[in-house]
Amino acid sequence: MKTHKVVSVTSEGIRFDSGLFLSSHHNSDCCEHHELTFTDITLQDFDGLEFVIDAEGSFFRKVDGYGIEMIPVHGHSVRIPGHGYNNGYYGTNLSLCVTGEGIDLDFDITECQLIEG
Repeated sequence: MKTHKVVSVTSEGIRFDSGLFLSSHHNSDCCEHHELTFTDITLQDFDGLEFVIDAEGSFFRKVDGYGIEMIPVHGHSVRIPGHGYNNGYYGTNLSLCVTGEGIDLDFDITECQLIEG
């Protein structure tokens, strides 16, 4: 069981020591925006935590109407909020993506965001 430590947090996502990158994705159309908000967390939030990144998604938990909760092997979880805005006409789809090192994972987290508009 390989574990991954967070080495950077930016507005775009989270980078792990293995080279994996965790981000969110939304196929945007005109007047809409949906994303996980990584600016609400810092590298210090992940101090001492290790994660097992797997295709089953056991490294996170969906929090309906809020975002996701990163679940480490040991220690406290880290919550990442999701936000969305559209005028009701467009889609609200949102995906959690993990890429790098030959890995390309995509999890539907559409219900894991606070949608305004």
